[in-house]
Amino acid sequence: MTSSTGTAASPSPLSDDDAFWADADRHLVRYGGEFCREVIDHASGSFVFTADGRRILDFTSGQMSAILGHGHPAIVETVQRQITTVSHLYSGMLSRPVVDLARRLAGTLPAPLEKALLLTTGAESNEAAIRMAKLVTGRHEIVSFARSWHGMTQAAASATYSAGRKGYGPGAPGNFAIPAPHAYRPDFTLPDGSHDWRRQLDFAFDLIDAQSTGSLAACIVEPILSSGGVIEPPPGYFAALRAKCRERGMLLILDEAQTGLCRTGTWYAFERDGVVPDILTLSKTLGAGLPLAAVVTSSEIEQAAHERGYLFFTTHVADPLVAAVGNTVLDVLIAERLDERAAALGGLLRDGLLDIQRRHPVVGDVRGRGLLAGIELDASYDTGASTDLLGARITRRCLELGLHMNIVQLPGMGGVFRIAPPLTITEDELSLGLALLDQAVDDVVGGL
Repeated sequence: MTSSTGTAASPSPLSDDDAFWADADRHLVRYGGEFCREVIDHASGSFVFTADGRRILDFTSGQMSAILGHGHPAIVETVQRQITTVSHLYSGMLSRPVVDLARRLAGTLPAPLEKALLLTTGAESNEAAIRMAKLVTGRHEIVSFARSWHGMTQAAASATYSAGRKGYGPGAPGNFAIPAPHAYRPDFTLPDGSHDWRRQLDFAFDLIDAQSTGSLAACIVEPILSSGGVIEPPPGYFAALRAKCRERGMLLILDEAQTGLCRTGTWYAFERDGVVPDILTLSKTLGAGLPLAAVVTSSEIEQAAHERGYLFFTTHVADPLVAAVGNTVLDVLIAERLDERAAALGGLLRDGLLDIQRRHPVVGDVRGRGLLAGIELDASYDTGASTDLLGARITRRCLELGLHMNIVQLPGMGGVFRIAPPLTITEDELSLGLALLDQAVDDVVGGL
């Protein structure tokens, strides 16, 4: 292009935001769909703030992890203090924060869970748990829910069925899926139309027995399937599942990445059922946004694993910095009684979501526990648009209004919004989020 004087015109300089996205598009590997097209400048409490000054209410606690909100003063103080003393060590060395956190985690759990291994991510903790179960039992077959999400590393990904299985070649041998007990979309029903989960579970293990080579090691499941669409198995289910495991000599692993540490209104979601797992995995919530995870098991299982030469020697096992943060997370949860707060605020959240459901027929189901909730769009409701399209439009409209939402899209299900705000969210902030969601649904559905 030339100017009227015949000289070449200089290209218009990119704005800061345009340059940011140009660099992002050119240099970043896309690892899970498209990026949210907002440049996040900072975060505080229940909000994230964009570079252009917009305030967005975070209804997902970051990646379901920042249970104390963003920039909690106690977490900031701990990081600043610990980084000046010791943040990382040779993996065979120990520091006080590591031993303190292991001891204190055991104190929050029922017997016989008392031995902890501190790691970084949920995938890593599930990898370590599955590896331990295989070694202790001398077997290799793993059972998990068909809508599960346990991580993206080999054993964890092989036990994950909600997404990410196509195109990567064979997973670990001996992995089997059983149907998730989904009351809103039952596949086995009683005469009254309600979900017959006992018959479903019996049928599932009949199929497992038919496929197994006699090497069943463990069953790994989430007490509430989050990425699977916030599916909560009914009371009694986990006792029956544990019995199935016991009959076959399998260990029961519970993955409480998103449900552990007060989010559901109790310290651990499994408390509702009175079922203690053989191995418990924690992540996300334990580090309040920093990379911290744990495997907790009994002395008996740990001893058997040790005698067989259990090896999980990684670069960031037992790191002091994040262990110190984990101790602070426990301090805040206890001091602020955030289990009780999550139960109370969870009631307000559920009431607000049920009110949205009553006024918007496109909302088919409201479910969850405490401050982990799901609302499912009903594919049978005639809007002239698919639930995929509706979910995308509502999500986009929420963001325009200042609310960050996360939606799960799975085959055979409507879009399911996962709601998991920080446990420190105020009633006013919770009400704001509900009002923005209500407006977004109304704007999108009313505009069709």
